[in-house]
Amino acid sequence: MKQTFTLLFITLILASFSTKAQLNENNYRIYSVGQQKEVSLSDIVKDMESFDVVFFGEEHNDSVTHYLENKLFEMLYAEYGKQMALSMEMFDRDVQGVMNEYLVDAIREKNFLKDARVWSNYKDYRPMVEFAKKNQLDVICANAPSRYTNLAGRKGQEALRYLPDGAHRHFAPLPYETASGGYYDKLMGLTSHTPEATTTDAKKPAPAMSMAGFDLIVAQSLWDATMAYSIAEHLKAYRGKKIMQVNGRFHSDEGFAVVTQLYNYRPKTRSLVISCGSAENFRNINWSEFAHLGDYIIITDPEVPKTYKD
Repeated sequence: MKQTFTLLFITLILASFSTKAQLNENNYRIYSVGQQKEVSLSDIVKDMESFDVVFFGEEHNDSVTHYLENKLFEMLYAEYGKQMALSMEMFDRDVQGVMNEYLVDAIREKNFLKDARVWSNYKDYRPMVEFAKKNQLDVICANAPSRYTNLAGRKGQEALRYLPDGAHRHFAPLPYETASGGYYDKLMGLTSHTPEATTTDAKKPAPAMSMAGFDLIVAQSLWDATMAYSIAEHLKAYRGKKIMQVNGRFHSDEGFAVVTQLYNYRPKTRSLVISCGSAENFRNINWSEFAHLGDYIIITDPEVPKTYKD
């Protein structure tokens, strides 16, 4: 059984490398909303000089997106060196110790994979973690464990207060802001949030949104607030750091969610938003359709095979 798992894991990694090795600039197009023209990754790297955080909003199974994330992180390191850190939705705050142990080569990868509860498509993120490890860069396990978001969704924020000592360090401080305005409207269209599937300026509290007794607004907002808090904590602890945050695009598109929550914890943070995903009109893009999503819009070739099926 162990041998079968090992062979499968190696096969997945090799398949991933094979796909990425064939990707190039013909598989994506980048648009700068500010400059109103198509640009290159180098332009984003240069722009980052004036910013603290770049949010890379992804579609979790997009091969080209993962290629670009890896490439951009390497280019940012080449330009800013040890100033760079990586923050990831894909890891929860309660496995930060496991991540740190792996980064200093104290534990084996097979133990890391198990104890860090990596996503089923970890092969897509492994290159970034390995690059950080090789270059001694911090990786921030930014997200709230799903057991707490589930609790918040079922019983409300108040239920989180009564957790045993030690639990509270794994999610954003209470009370946290819940989604409102435009982001609330977007959440109203959702029915679930998983790794495989994937607040605004308005101060008025949003009404509860229930699905069979589950409040998605309260649960989703804990994810967003916790990722934002994790980023803010790192920026406070390490002055001059620059962070590349990788998350599903729903968490950062239009400057909502994590981006807005970050301003609650660190109002002067300078953030860049990248919205990346495939579109059927890849060859003939009307950029005005996407310009509201971020500072940089990256459209990827829909014909490139996905890393897994939706």
